[in-house]
Amino acid sequence: LVPQGPSMDASKKVDLKIIIIGALGVGKTSLLHQYVHKTFYEDYRTTLGASILTKVLAVDNTPLKLQIWDTGGQERFRSMVSTFYKGSDGCMLAFDVTDRESFESLDNWRDDFLEKVIPREQGFPMVVLGNKIDICDRQVPKETASAWCKEKDIPYFEVSAKNNINVAEAFETLAKQALTTYKGIFESYLTDSIKLTPNDKPKKRCC
Repeated sequence: LVPQGPSMDASKKVDLKIIIIGALGVGKTSLLHQYVHKTFYEDYRTTLGASILTKVLAVDNTPLKLQIWDTGGQERFRSMVSTFYKGSDGCMLAFDVTDRESFESLDNWRDDFLEKVIPREQGFPMVVLGNKIDICDRQVPKETASAWCKEKDIPYFEVSAKNNINVAEAFETLAKQALTTYKGIFESYLTDSIKLTPNDKPKKRCC
């Protein structure tokens, strides 16, 4: 992560907004509840719009408060869900390894998200989760998902919300990425605001 400098107080809590997006039924709500509450959420009601849970943790001695937005995956709500993208510090793309269509829709979800967030010079903090690896009826090989993520330069995690496999690791990897980006933006704002010094006064020119 970005080295700690005097301009950024490590003891000050940083609030970051994380959003989980992906097709209907891939287990976004279950992943979120497993991470925040350490329980498997087996309620199959569809998330309409968005719901929010928070998690407090420390990354590299910096206290973080993650505000994690769980979004609905139904296509007819896509335009409504995209209104929740604004202000996101990190994005989690989820698909179901037993559902080929949910994997094939990742391009659309990613493109839609990147179109609507404020463009940044570096890559936007993002991870991909292949959920339901506890189920035998797999349709998306690990190699296929890994290759897609490698091409896009996005970390990939094979996870199980039910058996709590790699869930915390995925969220914490995204939190680290988001914090690094946040610190980079913070430092660049400071640098821009201190550009003018007494030595930078314009030199007099002859007419």
